[in-house]
Amino acid sequence: MLDRLNRLMEHIETHLDQQIEVSELARIAATSEYHLRRLFSALAGVPLSEYIRRRRLTIAGAEVLAGERTLLEVAVRHGYGSAEAFARAFRAMHGVSPGEARRTGAALHSQPRMSFRLVVEGSTTMKYRIVEKDEFHIVGRKARVPLVHEGVNPHILEMIQGIAPETAQRITDLSDQDPEGILSAIVHHSDSREEGAEMDYYHAVVTGSAPPEDLDVLTVPSGTWAVFENTGPYPHALQHLWRDVFTQWFPSNPYASRPGPEILRTRPTHDWSESTSELWIPVERTTA
Repeated sequence: MLDRLNRLMEHIETHLDQQIEVSELARIAATSEYHLRRLFSALAGVPLSEYIRRRRLTIAGAEVLAGERTLLEVAVRHGYGSAEAFARAFRAMHGVSPGEARRTGAALHSQPRMSFRLVVEGSTTMKYRIVEKDEFHIVGRKARVPLVHEGVNPHILEMIQGIAPETAQRITDLSDQDPEGILSAIVHHSDSREEGAEMDYYHAVVTGSAPPEDLDVLTVPSGTWAVFENTGPYPHALQHLWRDVFTQWFPSNPYASRPGPEILRTRPTHDWSESTSELWIPVERTTA
């Protein structure tokens, strides 16, 4: 997998002055476009499209300073349809306009070229199982919240605290299949896993029964799930589990992520210092 990812990175570098199709990058990586976007964001810490944009503007910045081409020629060369569009993107990354950079020789920002390599870290193993599930419903309360990488997400906490006790009990009583009881379900709205990226958060249960009309519902088609088990300090252990699934487990196993919610069932100790968790990730088996 790492070899394919590095071939992908080489393809990006040699085609920065051309249209780069995600479908072609997915072909090189021998995976789906959906999984490639998810995996790249987790490994690189930046969305694939944003990395390509930053690399193009890094090269464009050097060409602007060199002065060998007009600003419009530089803009067109790097895929911008007008000098105005190029100027907006250039300023967003470098903090100055292309014209100002050329006139003053301003210091510019640079996105280094990335590559991937294997890092062996201790002897920790990940406990998981593969589960096939029929169609089911996620039923409860939903809120649009920003992603928080470390610590308790205050937006999620506020949302949960705002659920009336009788409503919480009604939701709990609807649980009728694995994973049982109250859980969290997350639907991401972009490929980005950067801090602050928006997602829909469900405080809900899993049920096969017809859901009540006054609750938020997400219907999930039948499919395959990878279920990871984790015990440790709350919430850091489960946040690290999410990271490890995409940076360690997927590159080492014949599975790719597929569209669907990520489901987390957490059972904390009485003082919330530790928790035992199950993380359900929708997956599909790969052939390569």
